[in-house]
Amino acid sequence: MTQLPRQTDPPLPPWQTLPTMYDLPSENPEEPGLPDEFHFLQPLLLYLTFSPTNWYPERVFSACDLNLYYDPTHPNWYKRPDWFGVVGVPRLYQERDMRLSYVCWQEQVNPFIVVELLSPGTEDEDLGQRESELRHPPTKWRVYEEILRIPYYVIFSRYTNEWQAFHLVGGHYESVDLTQGCLPIPELGLSLGVWQGNFRGFNRLWLRWMTLEGTWIPLPTEETEVARQETETARQETEAARQETEMAKQEAETAKRRVQELAARLRELGIEPDDLGNRE
Repeated sequence: MTQLPRQTDPPLPPWQTLPTMYDLPSENPEEPGLPDEFHFLQPLLLYLTFSPTNWYPERVFSACDLNLYYDPTHPNWYKRPDWFGVVGVPRLYQERDMRLSYVCWQEQVNPFIVVELLSPGTEDEDLGQRESELRHPPTKWRVYEEILRIPYYVIFSRYTNEWQAFHLVGGHYESVDLTQGCLPIPELGLSLGVWQGNFRGFNRLWLRWMTLEGTWIPLPTEETEVARQETETARQETEAARQETEMAKQEAETAKRRVQELAARLRELGIEPDDLGNRE
């Protein structure tokens, strides 16, 4: 267990004295194994399409199944959201390293949105229906709402395909009335919605990011396919232009031959073609 350091006089800021991500990685021998496929694929889809239009990409971070350390007085306490997004932090930890975990007192910026995927064993906690036990870490709901004060919290059930969104208002989460089935987040320049489509071989309903105007943020594979189609279209247009040029060239040559043949016939009749234009 990580020990708290002795405080100095005058006190040093927490990011200089408390454990860092190097002391608090996401590995936990008490949580062996990997989540099911949906718990892998759905966060991955959110990760791949999380592109806030109001932020530079190098100031955006998101993660799946990464430990989130939230309490400097209990540095070993953490939650592990299925997916969360942060804006206003470097893409790399201290501009140089991939993160082993997300340590809020080191980052000094809390997540902006968290998504939890309901499962039978965590549903009560995810929905805020279970109280924290004495001398135990607080529940996810309390951590997200009261401690980290994360502006948006989303819950999605793979079993019912239903989802709920909560917005932090006055220090408490309030259920959001979705706009045409979407959650607009103007601060990000994005909306979150449910997409029916095929992702990694599974055709079902997925949570996916879109623009505020309702255009789905493309996946890298979709961008590649669009680029391929555009390249193919450009190739076809180039080929069509080449064929048109070739056809025009052939028509010009045909016209030239017809003029030459006509001139030859006139000469056979004793008429000089060049003299025709000089006659009155």
